[in-house]
Amino acid sequence: MIHRWFLAALLGLFALVAVAATTPARAVPYAEMVMDARSGEVLRSRNADTRLHPASLTKMMTLYIVFEAVRLGEITMDTPVTISRHAAATDYALGFRAGTQVELRYLVRAAAVRSSNDAAAAIAEAIEGSEAAFARRMNRTAQALGMVRTTFRNPHGLTAEGHLSTARDMTILGRHLFYDYPQYYNIFGRTSTYAGPVGTVYSTNRSVLNNYRGADGIKTGYTTPAGFNLVASAERDGVRILATVFGGRSAASRNARIMELLDLGFARAQPNVAVAQPALPHYGNDSEGGTAGRVIRVSGAVARSRRPEPRPGEPADIPAELVAAIEDSVGAALDQALAPEELAETPDPRPVIPDPPEIVSVAEMGPEQGPPDPRVAELAEAVEAAVANAVPPTAFAPTDAPAPDPAPMRETADGVVLLSADAVSAARPRPRPIDVADVVARAEPVAPEVVTRSASNGSRLFGVALGTFPTENAADRHLLTTALMELGTFDGALRAVARRGPAFEARFAGMTEDEAGAACARLEARNVTCEVFGPPG
Repeated sequence: MIHRWFLAALLGLFALVAVAATTPARAVPYAEMVMDARSGEVLRSRNADTRLHPASLTKMMTLYIVFEAVRLGEITMDTPVTISRHAAATDYALGFRAGTQVELRYLVRAAAVRSSNDAAAAIAEAIEGSEAAFARRMNRTAQALGMVRTTFRNPHGLTAEGHLSTARDMTILGRHLFYDYPQYYNIFGRTSTYAGPVGTVYSTNRSVLNNYRGADGIKTGYTTPAGFNLVASAERDGVRILATVFGGRSAASRNARIMELLDLGFARAQPNVAVAQPALPHYGNDSEGGTAGRVIRVSGAVARSRRPEPRPGEPADIPAELVAAIEDSVGAALDQALAPEELAETPDPRPVIPDPPEIVSVAEMGPEQGPPDPRVAELAEAVEAAVANAVPPTAFAPTDAPAPDPAPMRETADGVVLLSADAVSAARPRPRPIDVADVVARAEPVAPEVVTRSASNGSRLFGVALGTFPTENAADRHLLTTALMELGTFDGALRAVARRGPAFEARFAGMTEDEAGAACARLEARNVTCEVFGPPG
């Protein structure tokens, strides 16, 4: 009897196992959208209005508010931001240390390129004082942009109750980033960038940027509840397409799908479409936009400074035209020599050199200090020379200066005419006013530093890093195994092992950027962890 009950129970267990094996695992909800960015026309959508977890796509809104705050004069890209303990302790932080001061531009680069959570938290605190206040501003901005099914709870995208968005809303946000702040948009197309105290960081979206022609952004996202998300943008022959994926099963499948959607978009988009640029968000007269109760500057630069009245006892007979000319020329020269505070126009001034084999800790290095811009010193010298030539020293003589010699010429007994020093000075031709802009133009030109992505035809400064290992032998063995696994991929590369603190990093070096990107993509398809590295800068 007991034996029959045991057999029945065993058969029931087998039946349950069979049912479980044939029932597919619950997939992460999926959504996608394709849009013609020029007109906002939707070319394809699937579950586009389903509220899902955006993950790090959230940082697109965080960065949009940064650009808006800079435009409104609330903050500048050069503003030093103190990293709080709360920001430094954010989950999956990049490594900004509590108590250090970091220029806002470096936090923006880290958040946009490497998806740094601690950078996003520090940005929120710098602009609104706390993550909660910043999230309220994010929600107001989302509503003003037409993202009606989006609610934010934090600036970085870590999973939180009610922190949800849609494929449609994130595509709308991507379009606004491109059209509303084109001066900053290029940050999303960088495969690597210098981010201050954390050094050079590499893009989480570099696989698409490296392997899809015309791709120049925008942002990846991943959490376990969200799956693999991506908002991508690409332009070909004047046609710009936006594609969004929520809930990809893996980074590789997500990237492959986003490229398919971009292809679909270019195939369906009409060639000659008028650009209907979206309007900036309108917040009305309430506290929306984060500017209520604040005295702000509409622009970060003063068009023309006021000239103070002369002090009592000082001469006021300097020609107004001369002063105005110098003032305007200095302003024009400054505008040309010192670019406005924009992320894109401030390349890292340091020379491009290969990574050193040894990495010094941030504490040992101290704060990063680039060399002074030589144009600043040259401009100062030019201004000083122009003012000296344009304004005679006598114009600033004190009012109690001795009167000039009443007898500028005297004849000696032998008939020689002597001129006084004042007469000699008066006889010299007075130099004409010189425009400072002309002086700067005549000065020896300083060749502008142009920072571009290294071309694939001969710039072999890139490579593929395979992670760190406890011993040098283990790192070298992994390099050899990988090279044998991918015959032909690393034939022209150099195998190198570099010490990283107590560990050893395995890397293939001496590759072009295209070669390194393609090689890493092949390894990722085999579930081999890798990362493309390049010259710092």
